[in-house]
Amino acid sequence: MAIPSSTIYLVPLLVVMYMYARKRGQRDSESKSLLTENIEAGLTEAASLHPAIDPNLCLGAGSCITACHEEALGMINGKASLVDPTVCIGHGSCAAACPHGAISLVFGTEKRGMDIPQVSPDFETNVPGIFIAGELGGMGLIRNTTLQGVKAMESIKKLKGSNHPLDVVIVGSGPAGIAASLGAIEGKLRYATIEQESGLGGCVFQYPRNKLVMTAPVKLPIIGQVKMKEISKEQLLEFWHGVVKKTGLTVNFQERMENITKHGDGFLVKTTKQTYQTRAVLLAIGRRGTPRKLGVRGEDLPKVVYRLIDPEQYRNMHVLVVGGGDSALEAACSIAEQPGTTVTLSYRSDAFGRSKQKNRDRLAALERDKMIKVMLSSNVKNIEPDTVSVEQKGQMYELQNDAIIVCAGGILPTPFLKEIGVMVETKYGTA
Repeated sequence: MAIPSSTIYLVPLLVVMYMYARKRGQRDSESKSLLTENIEAGLTEAASLHPAIDPNLCLGAGSCITACHEEALGMINGKASLVDPTVCIGHGSCAAACPHGAISLVFGTEKRGMDIPQVSPDFETNVPGIFIAGELGGMGLIRNTTLQGVKAMESIKKLKGSNHPLDVVIVGSGPAGIAASLGAIEGKLRYATIEQESGLGGCVFQYPRNKLVMTAPVKLPIIGQVKMKEISKEQLLEFWHGVVKKTGLTVNFQERMENITKHGDGFLVKTTKQTYQTRAVLLAIGRRGTPRKLGVRGEDLPKVVYRLIDPEQYRNMHVLVVGGGDSALEAACSIAEQPGTTVTLSYRSDAFGRSKQKNRDRLAALERDKMIKVMLSSNVKNIEPDTVSVEQKGQMYELQNDAIIVCAGGILPTPFLKEIGVMVETKYGTA
C-alpha cells in the first residue's frame, strides 16, 4: 500500500513543530527561573534607561532578545519580558529591533523615580540656548552619550543672532563633551570646553585602573567611524588624547562652572577662573554631581575618599568600601585582589540590585575565597583614625581600618538646574 504524498511531507513538518515547541518550552522555563531568582534576590530595578514591553502588542517575534547582547530580555509564555533588569545598559537596540512597536524605552520604575531634565528632540531645554547631552539626560552608555553630543552641536549650529564672543560653552569633557567639541570645530564655531577635573574622559577618567569599558562603533565629527568593543579605561583615554592631538581640540582643565545667567540672547558662564559670554551652553556634566556623603562623625578624616583611582595604593591596608553599585563592587574587588589587603564591603540594602551580574559574580567568588567580607543591611556609624564602626541588623561592629572609599553615588545638580530655569521631571517608569 502506497503512503500518501501528503503524509510524506506532514511527518517532517510535525517533527519540526515538535522541536520548536520543545525549544520554546525550555526557553520559557529558563526565563521564568531567572526572573524568579532575581525577584527573590531583590534585583528588579534597572539602573537607567530600559525597555517597557506592552504584552498586548508583543507577538513573540524574539528579535528584541536577539538584539540584547546583555541577555536582559527573555521569553515567557510567548511574550518578551525584562527578566534580568540590572544588566540592562540602556542602548535601546531592543526597541529598534521590535517589528510590532511593543517596546518603549523608559526611565525609573514605579518604586524608584529618576530625575530627568526636560529636553526637546534637538536636546534643547525649556530655556532657549541651554542644551543637555549625555549622562545628565539619562543616557549612560558611551555610544549614546557620544551621539547626543554630536546631535546637540548640530542643533546649536543652527542658532541665529550670535553677536557674542563665543558661539557655545561646552561644560564637561566626557564622551558627550568631546564629541560636541569636535562638532564645534567641524562647524567652525567659536567654542570653549571646560572641565573641572584634571584630565579628559568625565566619569571614565574617574574609573579605576584597567576597568573594562563597553562601547560600540560610532561616527565622530572630523575623525569619522570609530570601531570599538570592550577596551580598558586606559585604551579609551589614549584614543581620546590622540583625537585631541590630531584635531587641536582644546579643553580648559581644572575649571569648574559656578553659574549661568541670561545675557541678552545669550548667557554669561561664570567659572572658578573667568566669565564667558556665549550664545549657547551645552551641559555635558554627567549625573554624579557632588559625591553623596555618609553624614557621620569622622568623615572629614583624610583616609575617607569618594572614588577609587589606583587599587595598588591600598596594599597591606584594612579598607572599607561603602555602596552597592558597580563602582562600589569594582572598587572592593580590585582592592581585595591586591597583596595583603583586608577588605570589607558595607551596603545598606539586603541585595546588590544596582550592579551588573559580572561584578556580582566576581564579588561572590572573592567572598567564597575569604578575600573580602560583605556586610549587607549595614550602615557606617562612626569613623576614627584607626577604626570604623558599622551597624548591621542592630549589632555594632568595630573594624580595624586604614582607608574608606565611599561609592554612594552623587547628588544630582537638580537645584542648580532649577536655579537657571531648567525644568526637571521625576520619571517613574515613563519615557
